[in-house]
Amino acid sequence: MKACGRVFKYGDNIDTDIIIPARYLNTSDSKELAQHCMEPVDEQFFKNVKKGDIMIGGFNFGCGSSREHAPIAIKECGISCVIAKSFARIFYRNAINIGLAIMECPEAAEAIQAGSEVSVDFDTGVIKDITSGKEYKAMPFPDFINNIIKKGGLLNSIK
Repeated sequence: MKACGRVFKYGDNIDTDIIIPARYLNTSDSKELAQHCMEPVDEQFFKNVKKGDIMIGGFNFGCGSSREHAPIAIKECGISCVIAKSFARIFYRNAINIGLAIMECPEAAEAIQAGSEVSVDFDTGVIKDITSGKEYKAMPFPDFINNIIKKGGLLNSIK
């Protein structure tokens, strides 16, 4: 399985209130949540993101609350993969549960620039910055996580 898209890049400690501000948590409508994704740091994100694009973060991406709204909003925007230096553990699990591909790769997260075209091979863990021609290696998903992501989430994978 692969992803390919343009990069939206953010820094360290992007918490769930940045990903989806608490004032929008009164809805479970994923399309409405997507419209406000990353709003506190990038008001134009929703207008500019396209299906397949890739998000890059720094250390501790997804810290804060345990709400699933954050990875749901990111996925609903069309983001195909989030690459970060590290993820908050509960965000990592929530992302897998809803079928959002995430890869930890500090080197790629540091080097790849916003706007670059990037491809990610989930089977091999190879992240290629098409713009610069450089490649990075992340730990590929184990088969059971690959299956969850391919099926669109944990519930779909066990049906």
